[in-house]
Amino acid sequence: MSKLNLAISDDDIGWAQSRVAAGEFESIDAYFSQLARRDREEAEEADWLQGAIDKGLASGIDGRSSAQIFADVRTKYLGQNG
Repeated sequence: MSKLNLAISDDDIGWAQSRVAAGEFESIDAYFSQLARRDREEAEEADWLQGAIDKGLASGIDGRSSAQIFADVRTKYLGQNG
């Protein structure tokens, strides 16, 4: 495992120490590792969502009315009409 020196504010260190003291993390290292993991996961989710939005925008505009779209969805997934 690599070592890294960071400049972190006293407030942030205090916050991390309080989370460790509360038993939420084993160590300050674990706290900051979790932050990095969560940030990476959120970035991956944002990338996936942006890709889905781009795909939707590229697919064009549906000519059906919103009522017809909902009716078609109900029929397809619930086997219901109206």
